[in-house]
Amino acid sequence: MKGTNVVKLLAVVGLIVILSMNGSCASSREEPTDNLLVLTVATRETDGFRRFIRSAKFFNYSIKVLGRGEKWKGENEAKTLGGGQKVRLLKSALKQYEDKENLIILFTDSYDVIFASGPKEILKKFQQAKSKVVFSAETLIYPDRHLETKYPPVTNGKRFLSSGGFMGYAPSLSQIVSEWDGADSDSDQLFYTKVFLDTEKREKIGISLDHRCRIFQNLNGAVDEVVLKFENGRVRARNVDSDTLPVVVHGNGPTKLQLNYLGNYIPRIWTFETGCTVCDEDIQKLSGLKDDEFPLVLIAIYIEQPTPFVSEFFKRLLALNYPKKRLQLFIHNHEAHHDSNVRKFLEEYQSDFSGVKVIGSEQNVENADARNMGMDFCRQNSDCEYVFSIDVDVVMKNPDTLRILMEQNRPIITPLVSRQGKLWSNFWGALSADGYYARSEDYIDIVQGRRIGVWNVPYISNIYLVKASILRTELREINMFQSGRLDADMVFCQNVRNQGVFMYVTNRVEFGYILSTANCKTAYLHNDLWQIFENPEDWREKYIHQNYSQTFEGKLIETPCPDVYWFPLFTDTACDHLVEEVEHYGKWSSGSSTDTRIQGGYENVPTIDIHMNQVGYEKEWRKMLQDYVAPITELMYPGYYTKADFDLAFVVRYKPDEQPFLRPHHDASTFTINIALNRPGIDYEGGGSRFLRYNCSVTDSRKGWALMHPGRLTHYHEGLPTISGTRYISVSFVDP
Repeated sequence: MKGTNVVKLLAVVGLIVILSMNGSCASSREEPTDNLLVLTVATRETDGFRRFIRSAKFFNYSIKVLGRGEKWKGENEAKTLGGGQKVRLLKSALKQYEDKENLIILFTDSYDVIFASGPKEILKKFQQAKSKVVFSAETLIYPDRHLETKYPPVTNGKRFLSSGGFMGYAPSLSQIVSEWDGADSDSDQLFYTKVFLDTEKREKIGISLDHRCRIFQNLNGAVDEVVLKFENGRVRARNVDSDTLPVVVHGNGPTKLQLNYLGNYIPRIWTFETGCTVCDEDIQKLSGLKDDEFPLVLIAIYIEQPTPFVSEFFKRLLALNYPKKRLQLFIHNHEAHHDSNVRKFLEEYQSDFSGVKVIGSEQNVENADARNMGMDFCRQNSDCEYVFSIDVDVVMKNPDTLRILMEQNRPIITPLVSRQGKLWSNFWGALSADGYYARSEDYIDIVQGRRIGVWNVPYISNIYLVKASILRTELREINMFQSGRLDADMVFCQNVRNQGVFMYVTNRVEFGYILSTANCKTAYLHNDLWQIFENPEDWREKYIHQNYSQTFEGKLIETPCPDVYWFPLFTDTACDHLVEEVEHYGKWSSGSSTDTRIQGGYENVPTIDIHMNQVGYEKEWRKMLQDYVAPITELMYPGYYTKADFDLAFVVRYKPDEQPFLRPHHDASTFTINIALNRPGIDYEGGGSRFLRYNCSVTDSRKGWALMHPGRLTHYHEGLPTISGTRYISVSFVDP
């Protein structure tokens, strides 16, 4: 949220800010209640404070903020309990109200508090309490457990006082805090506890605790009691133990992440009726900007492990809808295997960008160190306004990803990306007690797109946008990623959370997905060929002809000879990679009838070839036949269903001085697939197939197109002479 709509400033010891509660959405807000004033302390404007103010504005509370601009002196956990500064500020502020007998003051924390309902309800519940002052209550005693026996017994509800929220008549509150003479670093909780446990003071002033959480809900010790209640386009927190609907929800102690979860919904952030109501708040539109007016972004790219389709990653990077001259690149490549990918990209496109910094594999910089360097590279450049961190295993399909994230105007935001067909994604909705993954109630709905919005979450990874202003203030610590026991991404998120900075994930549009790197091979020349199982969509995009799907519309299947079908199957890249792979392997057969590679050791119609199993591609080739050839077979030969099994699949090489042709023969198959792997008239002259029974020839081969024909009995055929150059084809004898 931009700013706090501050309309009036008052000096009361510290800086007191009066926030106007007027604004849009008036139909959903209640009328202001003149005799209720909310006081809170906020020495700096955090994401939690902005959330607090948003919820207050929704219900039209009147709020004064104490302590703005002061240095926070309390809660140094290593030395003190803290919080006394809040008592001092409240004591000063109440001096001007100590004679206003009808004024009710609600004092509450702000960084970890949200309102779930409005002034009318909280005043009604306060009046029903029949006390002059009501403190919130909690299950756990703090900070002195020795005081437990002094608390009055409670038969139903929370027994112990919490200082995170209380309300009462101004003179009564002034009477309580008038006794304060402690230091800012002393415990406010202990001070209020001792006042409450003094029976004479408690009865004289008229102090009670909100045992059943009718007004205040402290989450510490009560997380399992609180659920979301959706009704009538609003969301409440419901305490299922006491069957109450608290008005003020406080994420005290270690429960701030649970409050963040509740804050994704309360009071009307997201509902089933409205969807996300705040997703367009503070949108930073980029439309209309000239190229040189766009914010300068450092794109930090990390290649930390063998990863498939790296060349495609760089193509998508180039396709980003953002002025290249407003982009700088920081590339960390930890894998020598990918040096050629980085080098080729930079040779062609480095000059397109504003600047490039490369940390290569030869420098042996570890992941966490490199990520620290990337953040600091932007932090130290005063012109840098954002870091867009992206791991190379992210498939960024949406070219507007960077603009969308930037326009959303959050301190740190990630686009939702997940493994295809899996629930595994780049965010966690909750954390376990030891800081690892835990599934939130809404995680599956968010991943599967049943709940759309912008969500405050405790962990993000793989791809995210960070405002440089955050790096220079809250996240100015140089070492944001390094720790002895945690992964770099977990350390980063932990440090972000510790600084009170919110991280968001958006699933408002489709952005892309994350590749599987589990079985990424590095032993071959073109390792992406082996990714048909792990990353089938990327394999298809790279290697299957762009017009392949049109064959099922009856548009591209041709019949050059009876029962011979011709259709597009492979891209030029697939053909080139397959040829280069077998040539790199290099162990071509002799072309003689003696062939130890096949059962029996005898080949009746020998060719100079390399079998798919020789290059370790047998399983992948079978998968290709099953996924892309079998459907065409069943379409063109009705009633026949294939398992796409084969005895032989191989690449054949024809050369005039080696083996220029193949004599007439039948194939040992039910049907045969013959794929042209290079171009007639350019790579070679001559060649082709002639079906003798029909006196029909196919000579004008098309690179990447497959010729499919019956193998036995009817389609006796020969390979026509190659008269110059080298002709490559891939042959599969299917269903032998």
